[in-house]
Parts: sequence; C-alpha cells; structure tokens
Amino acid sequence: MTEEVLKGKRAFISGATGGIGKAIAFALAKQGCDLFLTASDYKGLEEVESALSSYNISTSRLPGNLIHKEEVLKIIGAARESLGTIDILVNSAGIFPNISLFDTDDEAFSNTLDINFRSAFLFTRDFAKEMVNQQWGRIVNIGSSSAYSGFKNTSMYCASKHALLGFSRAIHDELKEHNVRTYHVAPSSTQTKMGLATKGQDYSTFLNPNDVAKYVVFAISFDGNIVSEEIFLKRMITK
Repeated sequence: MTEEVLKGKRAFISGATGGIGKAIAFALAKQGCDLFLTASDYKGLEEVESALSSYNISTSRLPGNLIHKEEVLKIIGAARESLGTIDILVNSAGIFPNISLFDTDDEAFSNTLDINFRSAFLFTRDFAKEMVNQQWGRIVNIGSSSAYSGFKNTSMYCASKHALLGFSRAIHDELKEHNVRTYHVAPSSTQTKMGLATKGQDYSTFLNPNDVAKYVVFAISFDGNIVSEEIFLKRMITK
C-alpha cells in the first residue's frame, strides 16, 4: 500500500504553487511525507504551507526565481538544511510562453529553458546523489503532451518539454540499477493558471490537477520490479 512505501519520506517540490505542484504537495502530505516547497510566488507559497499545517508532517519552504542559478543553489541548500536527504523529487516548475517563433527573443528563450529544464537538471543532479547512496529514490518530472508533439506559437515550450523527456529517459536508464526510479508524467491540458493561457480549446474539458496528483502518488508507490517510466495522461473528450 502507498502508506507503507511513502510514509515518512522526504519530498521536494518545485512549482509548488502551480495547479499540479500544489495538488501533488497535498497528495504526498496525505501519505505522510515531509515536504520542502519552492516557487517564485512568495505569498502563494506561504498560503500553501499554511494550508498543509493540518497534516501531521514537517513542511518548510523557500521562494526563488529559477531563472537565476544562484537562487537554485540557495534552494538546494535550504532543502538539505530542512530535510537532510531528499527521497522524492518532483520537478513541477514551468512557464508557458505562448508566442510565435519570430516574437521569441533571447531572454524568453533563456528563461523558458532555465525554468522548464535547467532547474530540473540541477535539482536532479544534486538530490539524486544521496538517492543512489541510500538505494532508494523517486524522481518525478512533470512534462506535457507537448513533449510528444509540436504546436504553433509554442516552439520554446515544446522544445523545453522535449528536453525534459529525453533527460527523463536517460536518467531512468542511468539510475535504475540503484533503485532510483524516474517518471516522466505528461498531462494534456490541465485546469491550472497555465492552462488558461491555452488558446483554441475548451477549458472545461481540461484535466483536473488533483487527478494528475493521484496518478503520481499511485505510480511512485510501487516498490517491486515494476515502473511506469512514462505516463501520458490524455483527456477522454477534447473540444
């Protein structure tokens, strides 16, 4: 059962104020995981931690802008100070620039890759070391259906999600012998603030972030010789 596998584990969640990241935080709290949360929204992060106070777990937080590497490193240090080792890493931070190729300037290019991909790489490279040492770990990369396709006016977003997919596949192969399991979770359009920026689709048909969180907890709870390396969450009905 998930309670037996996940209870008492220490989880780090980036993008913890976003729809999916926040839902995963609550889902892991229900399983008895201690949490470290980070996001760029200081007030939102404070509200999420406050809402988690009813659970019998330890929570800590540090806001930061993942565009800046020095802030990423500061977040890593704070997480280690608060929780020690990290057992479960959830890379959920992301931005969704919905702009044409010719309107994508160098700053938008760098910001998208830094937040959507580089932060996941840096967090994984650091926290996975001790996962390997303890022979147990879970790395969850929140991707997108855009990792398997391409859509106009989202070239940088799609590129960053393709990078995250390739990274997930590679580290799964590299770390699996140490019982460190990597999951690439690719939801289609979801009912989040980011989802509201999606054009030409019916928001009412978008996935519920709480359902996505339930899938994540279910997937990472298996401790035998089985793993859902890639989880593509589609909508039954699209409009």
